[in-house]
Amino acid sequence: MTHDASPPPHLTYPWQPPPPAPEPARRPPARHTPLGHHSDLRKLRTAYRRQRRIATLTALGYFVPFLLLSAFAPSLTTTRVAGLPAGLLLALLQLPVTWLAIAVYEHTARRRVDPLADRIRRQSELDAKRAARHERATG
Repeated sequence: MTHDASPPPHLTYPWQPPPPAPEPARRPPARHTPLGHHSDLRKLRTAYRRQRRIATLTALGYFVPFLLLSAFAPSLTTTRVAGLPAGLLLALLQLPVTWLAIAVYEHTARRRVDPLADRIRRQSELDAKRAARHERATG
């Protein structure tokens, strides 16, 4: 009767536990850059900053000269134009200028900022799904 009680050659002592199983091969990294390092975020911040500046300067570009004329050239603002004081006409024009600033803000949002934000939102959803799938596969 042959009794093969000798430990495997890789074990030094017979009471040692067997070595751990080798880890499964890891998947290659994703082809796209993770969202946190994505240049689209920089583009979105830049577009949003530009949008705010344009809308603000549109409104302030009219309002500040109106205030300066009222403060430093009151004779000009009291001059009558079409039967009304020029200062009143300039003040009434502030409302359409404000609407113009709002329209410019909306236009730039729809044209530049919203498409970037939508693309980043879709990409982050895809990244989250990929991460969850990877977690389930390896977890």
